[in-house]
Amino acid sequence: MSIEHKEIAAIREDYAKSSLSENEVLGNPIDQFKKWFSEAMVSEVTEPTAMVVSSASVDGKPSSRVVLMKDIKTDGISFFTNYNSRKGQEIVANPFVSVLFFWPELQRQVRMEAEVEKLAPEESDEYFSSRPRGSQIGAIASPQSAIINNREELEHRVAEVAAEVGEGEIQRPNFWGGFLLKPYRMEFWQGRSSRLHDRIVYKQEEGSWSINRIAP
Repeated sequence: MSIEHKEIAAIREDYAKSSLSENEVLGNPIDQFKKWFSEAMVSEVTEPTAMVVSSASVDGKPSSRVVLMKDIKTDGISFFTNYNSRKGQEIVANPFVSVLFFWPELQRQVRMEAEVEKLAPEESDEYFSSRPRGSQIGAIASPQSAIINNREELEHRVAEVAAEVGEGEIQRPNFWGGFLLKPYRMEFWQGRSSRLHDRIVYKQEEGSWSINRIAP
């Protein structure tokens, strides 16, 4: 069945669940994010930790993917990955990313522009040790972002690693760990009727945060 252009163009939803004012947001964007994230959890948003992380190569070519946030810290948020993956290599070479959370159940988006640094090895060790054993083995076995011949090759690598580690404790490999995303700009977007959405932007300026409304 083909989908005509006019059918796609007709897809729309009017947003009218809530509002957002620059007079009611908290003074720190991380605190405001925690507030919205808690509301997303209470509202049983599907995958509330899912975020689109966009990195760029040194020559400015962007790439995006969905990853899962694993912690909210006082100065940013964190996630974990294979440092040798495409995103890992791009972040090391160009340590700036943009991030997008979309919670359609609440008609909300959070956008973040951030500088990135690696988490301390101890933090990565702690999180790795908390993962299910299968995920630990998978992290070691998968050459993330590298070309492989087929699914069977990956499954063979997993079996090899499982045999090597046996029943003992699995140590985090050096090529796997966490990144801390420290925002310097954050936007909180609340859907409103007739596409006149509320957009409140925080921008870091000389150690403090400015807060402004911008047009939809």
